[in-house]
Amino acid sequence: MDYEGMEGLEDAGPRVTVRQASKDRADFTMEGVDLSFANSLRRTLLAEVPTMAIDLVEVQANTSSLADEFIAHRLGLIPLNSKNVNDVSYTRECEYCEQYCEHCSVTLELHARCTGDEIMKVYARDLVVSEPRPNEWVGLPVITDSLGLGSVICKLRKDQEIRMKCIAKKGIAKEHAKWAPVSAVGFEYDPHNKLKHLDYWYEEDPIKEWPKSANAAWEDAPQDGEPFDYSAQPGKFYFDVESIGNLEPDSVVIEGIKVLQQKLALIIQELGDDRNGEADGFGAPRSPEGVHAGGEYGMDHGYTTPFGNTGGQTMYGGGTTPFGATPYGQSGWQ
Repeated sequence: MDYEGMEGLEDAGPRVTVRQASKDRADFTMEGVDLSFANSLRRTLLAEVPTMAIDLVEVQANTSSLADEFIAHRLGLIPLNSKNVNDVSYTRECEYCEQYCEHCSVTLELHARCTGDEIMKVYARDLVVSEPRPNEWVGLPVITDSLGLGSVICKLRKDQEIRMKCIAKKGIAKEHAKWAPVSAVGFEYDPHNKLKHLDYWYEEDPIKEWPKSANAAWEDAPQDGEPFDYSAQPGKFYFDVESIGNLEPDSVVIEGIKVLQQKLALIIQELGDDRNGEADGFGAPRSPEGVHAGGEYGMDHGYTTPFGNTGGQTMYGGGTTPFGATPYGQSGWQ
């Protein structure tokens, strides 16, 4: 890594300026970091912040006009409250079950039946959370409309009925978009294009055809005839995080930073293990051990082959391996 030009960066540290904050949106600037870090944070916010979403649906009754799979898909896209989601274990890591339990999931029941002549709408509010669950917040449907109804799941006519058991699990958007904590993450730097990272296509006048964003007011415009600085680097980044309601936008950013820290810590740990590896393998992966020598696939000491070369002659009948004699016919290494 090139450390030139990084003096004083630790003392300055990242600087964040919050320009707008609401229940579902956070607009802020970040300075004191490079482009790779800012973009890594953007990607982490989009795909690796854990949330809750319905993952399994057990259909007990469905006489509506929609197929089971169609309703199950709609249920999976309903935002669920994910506050303190770290209290929930990943199902693949749960020590108490193999499929789901109260430690790694939240159960929601949906039962609706139309008894009148009017068309009946089934909403997210009709999902009933069952106890117990990891904490008092996770799993509750996110309802933001003024009437307190939530998303429409389906419509029922007279005598039609749906009864389903929904299992919500913890996951990330890299696995499926239903676990996405945000609907979008706006990201911009160099709004005046001083660095020439963008090559605008235009017909007559790029200034008129490519209007500046609102972020341009936060930086000085380039002067006419100003020489191009080939050593310049972007130093200010503009984020606009829009939550879908399962997490507050500031929580999304904080959790994203935590996830990024964990990923970097894992890399540092792996690099440390490689440096402290044993002399024979330097910490690198080895072939499986505990397999009998004699031609079975899976190498007993990390050097035999599936063809039975256990330190003797090769399959081609030529010289022997370094663990027997040298390729020149001499008896072993001196």
